[in-house]
Amino acid sequence: MRTNIKTIIGIAFVSVFVLTVSCKGKTEENKETEVEQTMDHKDHDMDQKDHNMDKMETADKQGKEYTSKYVCPMHCEGSGSDEEGKCPVCGMSYVLNEDYHEGHGEN
Repeated sequence: MRTNIKTIIGIAFVSVFVLTVSCKGKTEENKETEVEQTMDHKDHDMDQKDHNMDKMETADKQGKEYTSKYVCPMHCEGSGSDEEGKCPVCGMSYVLNEDYHEGHGEN
């Protein structure tokens, strides 16, 4: 009777070990495939302008939410003021814009 129990436990242990090892290999293969698909840009139709982040960031920072004396920390669209207050979009208190230059802000 003890031999049967030891045999069953041994078979169960080996089965679990084999399944664990075989599944781990498939998981790693799946991760590698996902990474390769993510890195493969052949299916994307991107213009050169999409890759130039400097121009995009400069263009994005022209609005009132970036050029006002007081700005929302979240830079919500349409926020910003020459007076202290709260953002009408998110409700956060305006902060002093360190990059503000008089005459350059929008009214």
